[in-house]
Amino acid sequence: MHQPPLPLTQDLVLIGGGHTHALVLRKWAMKPLPGARLTLINPGPTAPYSGMLPGFVAGHYSRDQLDIDLVRLAQAAKARLILGSVTGIDPDNSTVQVDTNPPVGFDVLSVDVGITSDMPALPGFSDHAVPAKPLGPFAAKWDSFRTGTGPATVAIIGGGVAGAELAMAMAHALKQRKRPATIHLIDNATALSALPTKSAAQLRAAIKTLNIVLHENAQITHLGKHTITLDDGSTINARFITGAAGARPYPWLANTGLTTHDGFLTVNDHLQTSDPRIFAVGDCAHMTHAPRPKAGVYAVRQAPVLLRNLAASLSGDPLKTYVPQKDYLKLISLGKKSALGDRFGLTFSGPWVWDWKDRIDRKFMDQFDTLPKMPTPPLPYPRAKGVQQAMGPKPLCGGCGAKLGRDALSKSLATLKPAQRPDITPLPGDDAALLHTGDARQVFTTDHLRSFWPDPAVMARIATHHALGDIWAMGANPQAATLSITLPRMAETLAQRTLTEILTSAQTILQDAGADVVGGHSTFGDDLTIGLAVTGLLDRDPITLSGAQDGAALILTKPIGTGVIMAALMSGKARGSDVADALDAMQQGQKTASHILRDVAKAITDLTGFGLAGHTQNICAASGLSATLSLDAIPLLPGALDLSERGEHSSLYENNRAGFANITDTPNSRLLFDPQTGGGLLAAVPADQAEQTLEKLRQNGHPDSAIIGHLQTGPVGQVSIA
Repeated sequence: MHQPPLPLTQDLVLIGGGHTHALVLRKWAMKPLPGARLTLINPGPTAPYSGMLPGFVAGHYSRDQLDIDLVRLAQAAKARLILGSVTGIDPDNSTVQVDTNPPVGFDVLSVDVGITSDMPALPGFSDHAVPAKPLGPFAAKWDSFRTGTGPATVAIIGGGVAGAELAMAMAHALKQRKRPATIHLIDNATALSALPTKSAAQLRAAIKTLNIVLHENAQITHLGKHTITLDDGSTINARFITGAAGARPYPWLANTGLTTHDGFLTVNDHLQTSDPRIFAVGDCAHMTHAPRPKAGVYAVRQAPVLLRNLAASLSGDPLKTYVPQKDYLKLISLGKKSALGDRFGLTFSGPWVWDWKDRIDRKFMDQFDTLPKMPTPPLPYPRAKGVQQAMGPKPLCGGCGAKLGRDALSKSLATLKPAQRPDITPLPGDDAALLHTGDARQVFTTDHLRSFWPDPAVMARIATHHALGDIWAMGANPQAATLSITLPRMAETLAQRTLTEILTSAQTILQDAGADVVGGHSTFGDDLTIGLAVTGLLDRDPITLSGAQDGAALILTKPIGTGVIMAALMSGKARGSDVADALDAMQQGQKTASHILRDVAKAITDLTGFGLAGHTQNICAASGLSATLSLDAIPLLPGALDLSERGEHSSLYENNRAGFANITDTPNSRLLFDPQTGGGLLAAVPADQAEQTLEKLRQNGHPDSAIIGHLQTGPVGQVSIA
């Protein structure tokens, strides 16, 4: 007998994609707690691994090797990933404030946000330097500087182990690029004082060998553009300035009402803060029972205890005690592929130590590349004929990738009788219906999306923009909307939290468009789905598909590729950064684009499930024309072409491809049949106004807009590529 999914009853929220949380997510993927909804909140789709940062700076590792892909990790753990920065925690209301989303509710919470540099307190640092933490922004800016040309001057503020590693890595990287370089390492006291004498001496010798200028007991008064001024009046010139000194907690932690030590969240031997529902790990936490320096090795070893205690808090089981080790192995990169090791007073160095460190780091990262997968249950037997064929070769996509194929849809619509009311103007094939109420002209449409991303706020924004696309395409102004929402089965508290996130997010988009939420319906089901019925008012004749003219230019306002990227997300083959870019594109509204286009365009449609070729064909068929598209001119989302070259495509691709035998099959041309969710507007604009219109779009928030082809007389409905 089929066992339905268990209802969700508890919200576990992880703030930050640090090392501990990354390991918790991986272990959760192998054995999730039934009934718990897991959420990860992180500013970006990846989290850099600090152990490989010196190797990245030196050029031994690529940026991809440095980053843990949180999108793939969350997908494996069946966790919702919210891309945004946390700005606060409200323990009294059990909510987390996020800059991109409505408040996120929790029953159990864990914080692993790391630290930032305390250098911004230094006058001029924020304007003229780059803190070494957070690692992501630092890595991006160093990569840009490293790949430049000509002489290079660099200054690192902070003469501890981290600063020394960065200095040596930078010296090696610039030498490899044959750039003359001067590297300054500056400390306000004695450099490398935290290391044993023998290890510090060997590290000083390595620094000297690389001709790094070491400034000790140097008090900095302020920074200017490319200059560091010391208290004796002397200056140090540097084109790239970074800070690796000190550890500063994120300021919002002190405003949570939780007990802190120097701004760090204090935790007991169960890793709990002063609120037993809230845990903290890694560098943002201070262990009152066993204070330790900020080091990644402690964060890694906290993971199994944290996982056990989070699950125990959710289920009511007893907690486990965390006992940190007294000392740990320190492996310090020396710029080139050599390293120094230190533990229990022993010091050793050489290329073999680098090889050892490299194996440890790669082993740590490899576990996030080879993620556990739940096996697909076998089909039951016996079963009705045609079940396997109906399931298709791959899982059903979400969004517009889940739409019915064009053939089934058109045949079903053909069975409908003509409109019987005189106040309805039939617009066959168009995006919305045209209604007449007295002197008012109203357009009416509906759209419904099956979830493909587990953050309900993001799905609400995408679904709302997607539904509004039909209104914008006809040149109307949005008026009102009703929502139809299906939630997965969950407890009343979780349902209220989820519904609030959806309604708040949808209302924000609608009110910005000039419309209001006026009602709706909600129910429980197997998947999250969000639908909207939207009306709009016209102050002019509607822009229909049938108005295009011979010679018109086709303008597209957004890049394509959402279908292939979301399909690859389902199979675990999409890069997290590409998924984030696609989500951003789907959440970009078309209000400004519509206002620009409706004054010049003769036909507009919004790009959705039938893909660019299918929607171009709709314009051609309605206007009695054919079209030629220029593949090279069509804007693509990052990663879309690479995935197409690797054979990835949406479950709706084959249906969209049918009927276009004249188009040669290539990785580029396959994207013409990629179903789009929340796609851009496709407009037929008179040729003599196309360039001016394009420039206006690009200057007003639509930088990817492009002229992608033109219309001409010819076989009606034919779409060709140039």
